Order: sequence, then C-alpha cells, then structure tokens
Amino acid sequence: MSDDKKKGSAAAAMPAAMAPPGMINKEDIPQVLPILPLRNSVFFPGGVLPLAVGRQKTIALIKDAVRDDQVIGVVTQRRAEEEDPGASDLYTMGTVARIVKLLKMGEDNYSLVVQGLARFRVLDLVQEAPYLKARVDAVEDRTSAENVEVEALGINLKKLAREVIELMPELPAAATELVESITHPGHLADLIAANVDVPIEEKQAVLETVDLKARMKLVLELLNRKREILKLSNKIDSAVKGEMSKTQREYYLRQQLKAIKEELGEMGEEEEELDELQERLKKAGLPPDVEKVANKELNRLKTIPAASSEYTVARTYLDWIADLPWAKLSEDNLDIENARQTLDKDHYGIKKVKKRILEYLAVRKLKNDMRGPILCLVGPPGVGKTSLGQSIAKAVGRKFVRLSLGGVRDEAEIRGHRRTYVGALPGRFIQSMKKAGTKNPVMMLDEIDKLGADFRGDPSAALLEVLDPEQNNTFSDHYLDVPFDLSKVLFIATANQLDPIPGPLRDRMEIIELSGYTFEEKQSIARIHLVPKQLKEHGLSPDHITITDEALLTLTTSYTREAGVRNLERRIADICRAVAVEVAGGKTDKQNIDGNRVKEILGPEMFYSEVAERTEVPGVATGLAWTAAGGDLLFIEATKMAGKGGMTLTGQLGDVMKESATAALSYLRSKAEALGINPNFLEKTDLHLHFPAGSIPKDGPSAGVTILTALTSLLTGVRVRGDTAMTGEATLRGLVLPVGGIKEKVLAAHRAGIKRVILPERCRKDLQDVPDQAKNDIEFIFATRMDEVLDAALEKSPFKTPVAPPEGGEKTVPPQPEPTPEVRA
Repeated sequence: MSDDKKKGSAAAAMPAAMAPPGMINKEDIPQVLPILPLRNSVFFPGGVLPLAVGRQKTIALIKDAVRDDQVIGVVTQRRAEEEDPGASDLYTMGTVARIVKLLKMGEDNYSLVVQGLARFRVLDLVQEAPYLKARVDAVEDRTSAENVEVEALGINLKKLAREVIELMPELPAAATELVESITHPGHLADLIAANVDVPIEEKQAVLETVDLKARMKLVLELLNRKREILKLSNKIDSAVKGEMSKTQREYYLRQQLKAIKEELGEMGEEEEELDELQERLKKAGLPPDVEKVANKELNRLKTIPAASSEYTVARTYLDWIADLPWAKLSEDNLDIENARQTLDKDHYGIKKVKKRILEYLAVRKLKNDMRGPILCLVGPPGVGKTSLGQSIAKAVGRKFVRLSLGGVRDEAEIRGHRRTYVGALPGRFIQSMKKAGTKNPVMMLDEIDKLGADFRGDPSAALLEVLDPEQNNTFSDHYLDVPFDLSKVLFIATANQLDPIPGPLRDRMEIIELSGYTFEEKQSIARIHLVPKQLKEHGLSPDHITITDEALLTLTTSYTREAGVRNLERRIADICRAVAVEVAGGKTDKQNIDGNRVKEILGPEMFYSEVAERTEVPGVATGLAWTAAGGDLLFIEATKMAGKGGMTLTGQLGDVMKESATAALSYLRSKAEALGINPNFLEKTDLHLHFPAGSIPKDGPSAGVTILTALTSLLTGVRVRGDTAMTGEATLRGLVLPVGGIKEKVLAAHRAGIKRVILPERCRKDLQDVPDQAKNDIEFIFATRMDEVLDAALEKSPFKTPVAPPEGGEKTVPPQPEPTPEVRA
C-alpha cells in the first residue's frame, strides 16, 4: 500500500496557507475521532495541507468522514516506514482537521486538502478496523494572547522571521507580508514552526507545547538557530569568493595545526613520509645539480597542503628521483672464458656476436671506464636475436631489461611527458632504468626497425640522443628535466631489416648481421636446445621419447622452410604432444621418433623441391631473392602469344624490377641474330612475364639475369637446368653486376635443394660468410657477362653465331657447354 504523503515538503517555502485557529469550539469536537496517520510531516492548527492517500484504511476513513461531514484527527507517525501503525506507533498529540477538498485520482488513490482547526490529545484507541478511532481530549492554549510577554515574544518572532526571509532570497516577497498580517501569537508560532526546516521530532515538540509562552520561546529558539545557520552559510560563501582562496585558508590552518602538533609532540603521518623521502634522496647518491633540484622541490612540497593536486604531482616526481639508480653499479664478470662458455651453451653458431661481446669484456678488463657499446643485431625472424640479449647479460653478470619498440609512434614514449600534463610519466628508458635498479644494465631495444612516426613526433629522432655515445651521458627526459647518465648501459638493438632505420640512427649503432641457419645448424640447435626444452614443457623425459637425427632432418627439409627455427620448434612441439597423449593414456614404452614416424604424426610433407618440375618447359628460370625473413626462391615464368609486340608484367612488381625486364628484352633484341632468333620476333608476338606469389611485393635489380635467362629460354626453346638458380643485375651491354644478400640467397638455395648457383664475379668475396656445409653442397659459377650466364643456366648453348665482345675488347667465340669454365667454391 502506498503512503499517505504530503504533496510538497513540510519544510517548504514560508508562505504556506494558514487559517486563523479557533474556527471550531471545544464543545464541537467529538470525543471519538477517526485518526489519519501522517508520515514525514507534522500538521499544525490553522494549516492547509494537501495529501495523497493510498492506504485502504485511510481511504475508508475519508469516505465515511465525507459522507457524515465530520472532522478527523491527523496524528504524525513515530516511524515513517510503518505501514499499519498502532497506538504505540503514533504521537499522543495531533490536530483536528476538516476535509476541504477531495479528488479521486484513480481506483485506489485520492487527493485531498485538509484544514487544521485545533489541537487534541489522544487518550486511547477504541477501534483499529476498518480504520483507527481514538478517544480524544481537546486542548487549548494555557496563556492568554493578551499577555504582555506573549505580545513581546510575537514582536521578536516577526523580527526574526523577517531576517530569515531576507537571508533566503529564494522565498517570494509575499512571505514577509504574510507574517506581518498575522495578529494571533499562537497562529504565528504554528505558521513559523510548520515552515522552518527542522527535524520532525522538534516540530512535534512545538505541537505538544500547550503553554503559549513556552511554545513561542521554543519556536523563537528554532528560528534563531535557522538564522545563525543561514548567516554562517552566507559567510562561508563570502569567504570563498573573497581574496583568500580555499587553498590559502587550508594552508594557514594546516600551518597552525602543524605548530600545535609539534608543541604536543604529535607529528602527523605526512610529516613522517616527507622525512622518509628526504632520507631516500640523501642515500640515492644524486649528482650535485640533480640534488639541488630535488632539495628545492622537496622544500616546496613541504609548503603544499596534502589535499592539493599539486602535492601529488611533486611527491610522485621526487619518488622517481629517489628510485632511479644514480650511482648504483653492478659488478661486471670479466672472466672471458666463463663468458665464452655461457654464450656457447645458450646459442649455437652466431660467431660474430660472440666475438664482439668477448672483445668488449676484454677491453673492459684492461680499461675500467669504457662506455657501453651500441650493437644492432639484424637478421630474419627466429634466429635468436632477442634471446641473445639475455645470454649476454648472463655472461657479463648484469641486469637485463627488454624494451619493445615495435609500433611506438609517440616521441613522449622515449623522452617522457612534461609534468604539466595530467598523468605525466617518464619515458621508457627512465622506466627501464628504474626497473633494472642499476646504472649499467644490458638493455635490449627490440624491433627498432618497427618504429613509426606521425603527428605525435618521430621516436627514431628522439632515439638519436639515447644511442649516441657522445651524448647519452647527459640524457634529458622531459619528465625528470635533469640529466641522467646512460653511457654505462650496454644497448643491444634488434631488427629484421636495415632499410626502415633512418640513416643518422643507423650510423650510431654497430651493425652485426645474423643470417639464417643451414640444415646442419638447425639439426644441432634442435638437438641441443629445442628438443630438451619441448620435452620439459610437455612433461616428458628422455625415458618417454627419442627423436633421431633422421627425424630432425625430415623436419627441417620437408616440414619447415625458414631462416630461423621457430616453425621447427612448433613441429617438435607437435610431436611431443602426440607422444604426451599416448603416455597419458598409459603407454609406457619408450618411443623412437624416426622419419616415418614424423610423417605419421605430422601428415604429408609440406615442402618439396619444385625446381625441376617448374623448369620442365622453356621460359621458366629460378632466381634468388632476399626478404626480411631470409632468402627465398623466385620463379620467373615467360610465355608468348600472337600480338603486336607488347610486353605484360604481373606479380606486384616495383619500378626497378620492371625496368630490369625492359632492359633484358632490349638486350635480347640486340643479340637476336647471335641467338638464332628472328630479329622481328616482336612484330606479331606479345610477351608475358609473370612472377608467382603475386600478393607479395617484389622489387630490386637482382632478378635481371633471371629475367633474361627466362626470356632467352622462351624464345630459343632451350630449357633452363632444373638444378640451377641465379642472381645478379644485368645491363644493356650484357654485363653482370654484383648484388647484395648473397649469404641469405645461397642458404635459401641450399634449403630448396639447389645444386648449382650462378653469381656475379664480384660477389665471390661474399661467400666467405656462407657456412661450410652450404658451400660444400653447392657448385658456384661466377659470371661477368650474360653469355656466360646463359651458357651455364641453359641445358645447351643458345648461341648460333660468335658473340661480339664489349667495345674495346677482343673478339671471342662463346664458350660451348662442355668447356664452360666453372669455379667451385
């Protein structure tokens, strides 16, 4: 059931309508009255109150009262939440009321207006159903209204009421006129009590005060308290709007509080924290210029109230200063032999990097104040660049922190944000130094070639200072705004390719290239590192499984084709999972994994040599290409059809590669007679050159000799040898120029099972970086001119007539297939 609620607050505006009391004689009040319980309000004689009625008992009461035209009694409940109040739930004093207006708002809802007539006291309840009825005793004021003291109290009440109304500008001007118009002191007291904002209990106390003088004094006290509250509120508003701000007021109060606490010997928690911070700053070993800034900031912090936002900013700044390793150095382990053993244990091969680290340790041992080198390891994914940093840190005996730069586009990530910004933080380098806890950690800058640049700045430009040995001893972070020494840090950057790294940044680093692994190296890495690691991760032991060398060879040749070993590790994990299922199922026999068992677990072979298959028809040649993931094979297919002499190129090619194709065609047309090709072959023929894997962008000049070989094979009808791959730039004069990435390309050829590789003569020196296994398995042919390439690449010599040498050279007869000069590396 819904409440019987007053429409509008009992503490509403002052001018609530009041009728003069005494409109009913004491004799006219029945001895038994129907009682209407009232919640959250007190009803006074002379008042007019709108009510919303929803309780069934109350609705029945109202209907009977209206029908019989009788008065009712309105009594306030002690607890507003009581739904069905009894005698103990009601106050003993109430107000006789007449129903002035009644409206039906719905099926069970009524709205009525009642007018207060006189006070009464409840003697006892005589009925509880269908609604409350009580025996009552009418109450009259004890003191006469003509009493001099009562008159004086009335004057004071009106005066105080006027002051309160003036302090409440939200009240209408008619409120003062209403107060002035009331002449009866009891009516005035009830009017003010009904409208003043005080608790229900205090209003009920005014209603129960029968003595007129006592009632007026009580209302005078309530009104006086209301006036003081309003005055204080206005005073607070004025103080806030005045010259002294809230922050200044708190500061003076806190200074006084601090003096009092010091006098009493009760220092607060904040003071203790600041003293502790001061001690931390003293022990941090700050340089003199940094110590000066920190002390100045600390003195300012002591004057800032703890509740101020500025306090938190300054406190966080000093915490960063105190936590950074300004003077803490870890001791290097300069045992060269120990470092060599550690590096050899963790990583197979990569001799260049190991050699460089050992050189650094040797120089550190001889010269104590050497700055940390800045190395950049460049190589395809999966060759161990990132894990190498941890091994170096372990070998040198330093802390290791890794900083991933991939996708970083905001310069503030490097240099930090200025403290004026909300939520400002130091840059990643200062954060990493705090994490390391020492001044000379090994810091790995992972994926430095993946840095981006946009409207927020260029992070690679911000790295120039960090990675410059001449500048990083005074690195300035925007948040700290004091110099920090990074010169003792051993920086190791990693990248998949050098091209995206800006020239000035590349110039500051020592580039060490890591190439892909040969089959033999992959087998060794798998045997020494990957297999034990995967056995441990899958809960297996050597008693459960043995992976033979034959199985590892099958994995590296038939199920993976990559420069690194990540996919090889995944395939080993696949085998371990298959064995784990059987072991978990109760099979305890040790399993021997050989090549056939690998095929059972992993299914059909994923990679096979397709060179011979692709070159079965004329017009297809195998080239070698360099990619960020290592070297790869590049097949070039050429075909001809009836047309008008056009040439179509497909396969998402760059401008340089398109120009190489144009140059190759021009060279062929110039040598058409020597090759036995009709010089006018383009008049009624269209050529189409396609580079498979069309979704992959391709560019560069190193496919020139391959394009020329494919076109020559197409036009002469002589097939390209299936075991041969080539790389090199071809010129219009038929010269073969050197290209880069020889090591990666040769390793790609080795992975694909290529037996012969044609290289430019001037790339002979690059073979010294190629692993011995690849050099022993592959026959290398070095060429300076295109006729040498064609003789070596095609199944038979395509030349029909002697070839004219370049201008200034002697006339020579092109070499025949049998005596073709071949150099074996």
